[in-house]
Amino acid sequence: MNAPRQVRVVIADDDALIRDALRAVLNAEPDLEVVAAAGDTAEAIALVEQREPDVAVLDLRMAGGGGVAAAREIRRRVPAVRLVALSAYSDTASQEAMALTGVDAYLVKGVPNTHIVSTVRRLAAPS
Repeated sequence: MNAPRQVRVVIADDDALIRDALRAVLNAEPDLEVVAAAGDTAEAIALVEQREPDVAVLDLRMAGGGGVAAAREIRRRVPAVRLVALSAYSDTASQEAMALTGVDAYLVKGVPNTHIVSTVRRLAAPS
């Protein structure tokens, strides 16, 4: 019997505590693996390009341009990666800015961990 395919995830958030918490939540799932974590926009773009994850979870506000710049450049360089915006901002303008970059989902920080996990799984599932 084949083991389930590992969903590879890159996390990008400028807050180390959030990066560590997300890593712990996602790595606790048998089918998810955090393959890299970035602290700013440039690092996020580079790590996604190098590691080619299935899903990248991007903070909206990071040094170097934030999630909008990261999503735009990742979409250009690695079009197959699915993108999740995870932000403290729930306003329409922030959500629309990320939507225009082609993010696949927008989650507001504070959602239950089960919602983050299910969103990553849903986006990584073959269409």
